[in-house]
Amino acid sequence: MQYMLIADDNRDITNVLSAYARKEEFEPIVASDGEEALRLFNQYNPAVVLLDVMMPKEDGYEVCRKIRAKSDTPVILITARGEDFERIMGLDIGADDYIVKPFSPSEVMARVRAVLRRMVKKSPDSASANILTVDNLTINLEEYTLYINKKKIALTKKEIETMWTLASNPNKVFTRDNLLDSLWGFDYFGDSRTVDSHIKRLRSKIDKEEHPKWAIKTVWSVGYKFEIEE
Repeated sequence: MQYMLIADDNRDITNVLSAYARKEEFEPIVASDGEEALRLFNQYNPAVVLLDVMMPKEDGYEVCRKIRAKSDTPVILITARGEDFERIMGLDIGADDYIVKPFSPSEVMARVRAVLRRMVKKSPDSASANILTVDNLTINLEEYTLYINKKKIALTKKEIETMWTLASNPNKVFTRDNLLDSLWGFDYFGDSRTVDSHIKRLRSKIDKEEHPKWAIKTVWSVGYKFEIEE
């Protein structure tokens, strides 16, 4: 039996989502605040987490940060506010998707299926398939770690996935839509500004270490590529 953690202080919402979770053959576990959500996460190790952003005790952003620090379990944030900066912040701290209220429960379950499909797609056939080395850059997708000059760089889950996607396809140009589809899936209703902000934050972190043989380059009016110096 797979568990779905549903954390929201609105009982009507958790009741509806629980009913739909059972239709998808999940066993729902419900939390009404952030502290309870973390306790239930540690107790049940759910397959997927639905987190309301505005919760008592600890908000959804903080709960997501703490989950992401120790697990790559898919996390979908749910909020009543849909401003771009909030959606970008949620994705940057490691959320896999972001849904704005009011929502259709069927859409939420579709998003759940989408993030789980992406998890399966990324599962490697061997340990070696999980490690990528380019000059002084090493990415371990199983451990979700990235090193430059043997120094660990603190990145979010999504930032490491972005680096893996780009670096495993050197000199290939990815449009912003390509990156949205690859990293967030066709079911994500974001736009190109999400990608630009995401890349800007990623560069600010990796550029703290020297890497003269490679770089994330902007291809103006198109997108981005991982460029390797010949």
